[in-house]
Amino acid sequence: MTIKTITSRDNPLYKDMRLLATSSQARRRSGRTLLDGVHLCEAYLQQVGMPQLCVIGESARLHPEVVVLMAACDAGRANCIVLPDALFQALSQVEHGIDLLFVVDTPQAVTAPQLTQSAVLLDNLQDPGNMGSILRSAAAAGVASVFCSPGTVFAWAPKVLRAGMGAHFLLTIAENVDLAALVAASSIPVVATSSHTSTSLYALDLRQPVAWLFGHEGQGVSEPLMALATHRVAIPQPGAIESLNVAASAAVCFFEQVRQRAHIPTSS
Repeated sequence: MTIKTITSRDNPLYKDMRLLATSSQARRRSGRTLLDGVHLCEAYLQQVGMPQLCVIGESARLHPEVVVLMAACDAGRANCIVLPDALFQALSQVEHGIDLLFVVDTPQAVTAPQLTQSAVLLDNLQDPGNMGSILRSAAAAGVASVFCSPGTVFAWAPKVLRAGMGAHFLLTIAENVDLAALVAASSIPVVATSSHTSTSLYALDLRQPVAWLFGHEGQGVSEPLMALATHRVAIPQPGAIESLNVAASAAVCFFEQVRQRAHIPTSS
């Protein structure tokens, strides 16, 4: 295997990777991002294919998991480079991890999004951890499509990718979507969670496809979008807590749908 070693911070390729690691604008502009750590890189190889570039920290070069992934990249003719540990750490946000990352292309957005199957709509969601957790829960529940408003955190940011734990590669994610137009043209019910309704989530028939609408961590779903929702539901909370975290709410909703669908009678 031919592996290139970069030792200078002034190397153009290294400077390019440093921008990807630190700038959301650079990631959006270039259509590329970084996958940080063995788990994400393994998931990418299994679900998507070869990265643009495999990057290894010098001290991790002989780690058994890294050796396996390097061999897979070599077989797929992906380029590999090795960095001194100090240079690698400037790219990575993972503490005490194995020094491996991939440079990959971010998928292109859906050009004409439509709501025909169960989906997730995210309106101005801000926290990367919440975004990643919602994507992970959606993928686990079999929800395949995610549509994000222009104000929502970038789905392919490194922190979102880490929180998603590989869920990105099982989903179709569209960004900068006009959610109002999408909801208005929807052929399936759109369900929004709200603390200002007495309708329980558990009273809703979720055996058919629905689009789940979640909003900003503080303000929730915007009023114009909320007005377009087919149903507004609350998650019953017997405990003395004001509200659930949006990622926890999403998980409850997704798996209530999974529970209801599991009880659909089968035809004889």
